Parts: sequence; C-alpha cells; structure tokens
Amino acid sequence: MKTGICGLGRMGAAMAERLLSQGCDLVVWNRDPAKAAPLLAKGATLAESPAALARQCDRVLTMLYDADAVDQVYSGPDGLLSGPVKGKLFIEMSTIGPEAILSIGSAVTAKGADLVECPVGGTIGPAREGRLLGLVGGSADAVAQAQPILSLLCRRIEHAGPLGAGARLKLAVNLPLLVYWQALREAMGLVADLDMPPDRLADLMADTSGACMAVKHRAGELAALLAGTGEPSLSFEAKGAAKDLSHMVATAAAQGQAMPVTAAARDAFTAAAAGPIAGRDAMTITALDWAAQRAARP
Repeated sequence: MKTGICGLGRMGAAMAERLLSQGCDLVVWNRDPAKAAPLLAKGATLAESPAALARQCDRVLTMLYDADAVDQVYSGPDGLLSGPVKGKLFIEMSTIGPEAILSIGSAVTAKGADLVECPVGGTIGPAREGRLLGLVGGSADAVAQAQPILSLLCRRIEHAGPLGAGARLKLAVNLPLLVYWQALREAMGLVADLDMPPDRLADLMADTSGACMAVKHRAGELAALLAGTGEPSLSFEAKGAAKDLSHMVATAAAQGQAMPVTAAARDAFTAAAAGPIAGRDAMTITALDWAAQRAARP
C-alpha cells in the first residue's frame, strides 16, 4: 500500500522520515520540491503535483501551514481532489479550525473518499520517533482504516468524535502552553530589575507549582535566552502560535464562549510575531520585557 505526504515543512519532513524508517512505500510532494531531496535519498518518490500523488497512493497525509494552504492542496486546479479518488483515505494533520475541516470533509466525501483529521501534539523529535499525540476526528470506519499508519507516528491516538472534534481538541491542547508563554513574559517583567542570574531565575521558575511541562524541559534554553547567550530551538514558531490563538478565540466565539485571557495572548503574539520575534520560537516572547527593562537599568 502506497502512502503519500503533502507538505514537507519541519513536521511533515520529520513524519516522512519516520514512515520511511518503518519501511513505508512513500510518495511526497512539496510546493518547493528542493525540500524533498533528503527524503528522496532515503527512498521516497517525488510527485509533481498533489493530483499526481493522489493517483499513486491509497492513503494521503497532509501537513500544511494553514487553512488556505490546505484548501489549495485539496481543491486547487491540480489538487488532491482534482482527479478520481473514490475509495482513497485522506488524513489531514494540519492545525486548522473545525470549520475548515468540515469543509474539506464535505469535498472529500463528495468524491467518494474518506477523510480523517489527526492534528498532532508534539514537535520534530517525537515525530521522528513515532511519539506524537494524535487527536482524531472522523467516522469509526475511517479511523479504523487510518489506525495502522497513525500507529507508526503516534504514541497515543485519541478519537475525539466526528470531523471537527480533533481540531477543537488540538486547539484546547495548545491553549495552556501559549497562554503560559505570555504569562511568563509578564512574570519576567516583574523581576527584570533584580540582580539574579538568568540560570537561577529560569531554574526557579521551572520549579514552581505554576510551571508548565515545557518550561521544566526547556529551563536551560530559557536561561540562555534571558542571558542573551543562546536562541531556543525552533519548536513552535511564533507566527504559528498567533495563528492557533486566533483559531481558539474564533472557535470559542462560534460556541458563544468568551476567552478574554486567550484573546489577550493572541493580541500579544500577533504583535510580537510581526516584529521582534518574527521567525523565532514562541518561547522567545517570554524575554521581550525582560530584555527591554534590563537594558534600561542604570
């Protein structure tokens, strides 16, 4: 059975590496084909378009940046659904809103194919090691079809309900971490004038009851960031954090729920990702006020 992957960004490429290491017959496509070169060297085949990939594969995974990219890859002139795909299985793994998933699901069903959504928790390392957290939405039959390939990528597969449920669960999983980074930014601002070494401060913040798991694992990176001696590894880009926070607020609003804390974090990340932390990890927002206040000290 041939498997295809559309989208070879950091996560898509890492998942492709994992599948190749498990002996999968893999076809890949990316808007910039040069990114496929390391995978071709490991045995993957390059498709010239999403349509060509769909023709060759029984099941297709997509890992793309946002809903616009997903829509183009599925429904564009040379997209996945531009040819006959009856009986094929599509697994959408991007982090997009539930409305976008439902729209794609309708388009896939109209072509006689099945769609499962499986946005994932985890970063590049877990993707390469098959230790992602799979947050699944779709019919029981379609999810059963997807289980063999998802089990190669995920340490835990949580079937949340019908299409759209996985997207909402992924937003819920990401929300506390992203709000925490903004909260830690404000906490750092409170103590920027203390003569406390960054490594001790980072260790202390990681040792409190309010610390999230991410900062406990990344206290060393936080210390280097505060000290100005190192840049955190790019795990979750700030632009993506702003995007996800926007989806969270919009999804809650559609359900009649107010999210004032999340909305504030969204605004902070949107501004910072367009300026001082553009292209950097979301964690870097924590040092913005710290750095400014330390620089202003006499």
